[in-house]
Amino acid sequence: MTRPAAPSDARPAPGPAAASAPRPAPRRRTAPLAAAGLAAVLLLAAGCGDRPTTHHKPGTGHEQATGAAGTLLAARDDSGHRLRDLPAADAPAVRAEAHPDTEGGWNVHLTVERFRFTPESTGGAALTGRGHARLLVDGRETARAYGPWLHLPPGARTLTVRLHADDHTVWSVSGTPVQTTLTLAFPAPSTPSATPSPSPSPSPDGRTLDIRVTGSTVAPAPSRVELRKGERITLRVTSDRADTVHVHGYDREAPLAPGTPATLTLTADRTGLFEVETHESGLVLTQLVVR
Repeated sequence: MTRPAAPSDARPAPGPAAASAPRPAPRRRTAPLAAAGLAAVLLLAAGCGDRPTTHHKPGTGHEQATGAAGTLLAARDDSGHRLRDLPAADAPAVRAEAHPDTEGGWNVHLTVERFRFTPESTGGAALTGRGHARLLVDGRETARAYGPWLHLPPGARTLTVRLHADDHTVWSVSGTPVQTTLTLAFPAPSTPSATPSPSPSPSPDGRTLDIRVTGSTVAPAPSRVELRKGERITLRVTSDRADTVHVHGYDREAPLAPGTPATLTLTADRTGLFEVETHESGLVLTQLVVR
């Protein structure tokens, strides 16, 4: 008896070799990830292009930051910073006053015009009227200043304060940097003169000095008042306008109301030279020399 033939489309049973053959790896879906990455790059590019950069590009100089204020000159200052020239009417200005402290150093106060300190944007675009100051002590650049008060340790002989833009270029007028220079020297002992300066009048609680301010005139004229350490002095100031009287070094102040005397009493417990001035008008009223 013969068996019927197997159908022609029947598949043979898998052998050992077929069972061990590796399966093809599944395809990775990279298209959505690539699209997301491209979208992130485009968003970053759009965010960086809608405002001036706040930092210069790596490998470039500070002066290549964005900002078209003034005219960028090829000339550089003695520290290597390029000058950014402005018309005199738009340029900032700076002056400095140095007050000796009790440890042989100096407290320096900066007064600026058409300028404000902007530490939050240092390294960014140069904008007119903004930036910081650099300090050159005895001709060498030593530090930056981001506000009106700074301190110098003992030993300094000269101080130059130079105004810079946020991109570190130097503000200048006709190719000359905007700066001021001070010679730091302690006051020499006073010598008797034929016309002695007005001295405070004695009182049971020390001495009293009466000062009157009319406009920009101070009476009596500003002079040095010598005090012994530990001596008390009362400053009685009358002004024709509202202001504030301030004693530098002692950080004492009192408000001035028009026509009403303001009284400020202190004990001279620190030696050195201390200026008394008005805040708003910037007038020097007198100098206290405590020995």
